[in-house]
Amino acid sequence: MKIALIGATGYTGTAVLNEALSRGHQVTAIARNPDKITVTNDNLTLKAVDIYDADALAEALTGHDAVSSSFNAGWGNPDLYADFIKGSETIQAATKKAGVKRLLVIGGAGSLYLPDGSQLVDSTEFPAEWKEGATAARDYLNILKNETKLDWTFLSPAINLHPGTRTGVFRLGTDNPVFNEQGKSDISVEDLAVALVDELEKGQFIKQRFTLGY
Repeated sequence: MKIALIGATGYTGTAVLNEALSRGHQVTAIARNPDKITVTNDNLTLKAVDIYDADALAEALTGHDAVSSSFNAGWGNPDLYADFIKGSETIQAATKKAGVKRLLVIGGAGSLYLPDGSQLVDSTEFPAEWKEGATAARDYLNILKNETKLDWTFLSPAINLHPGTRTGVFRLGTDNPVFNEQGKSDISVEDLAVALVDELEKGQFIKQRFTLGY
């Protein structure tokens, strides 16, 4: 499969890049500064693209089977909310312009629903420093739900996403966090990448959001 990976130098993007290459996929890593990528692989192509430039991005995406977006507008960005929405909508539009049908977006856990029907991002326990970015991801998911031309999927990680090991053993869910027997929603970024590439290969959650946890 030819995968265009947006945000390939970021926390989740790096893990997805490694996972996709390990399975033999051809990956075009798209980032502001792709020179940060140190891995070398015959199936890897690096491209520096401004993701806010829809025409340039569409050109870079053309010819791929799928687009995987790990886009992040930057946690220290004073315009985080607006830039996240703008960037995400630009990626969505460029994917369509490029004629690529499949778009898989990594969003946040904040839009997951708790047992009382509220969303995690709206809870009093939600960390204030993550709230603006999580709200942007939640609102973009609502925008994406109206997309009819793309075979989109939105992946929400577990509540606790952390560095760890690749086990390949986890459980999947849809709109509610996946909790373990100790009441924790937990996943490593390595296993998040496994789930994402699984979804690119299998297409189990077309036009849906899904999540995962141990």
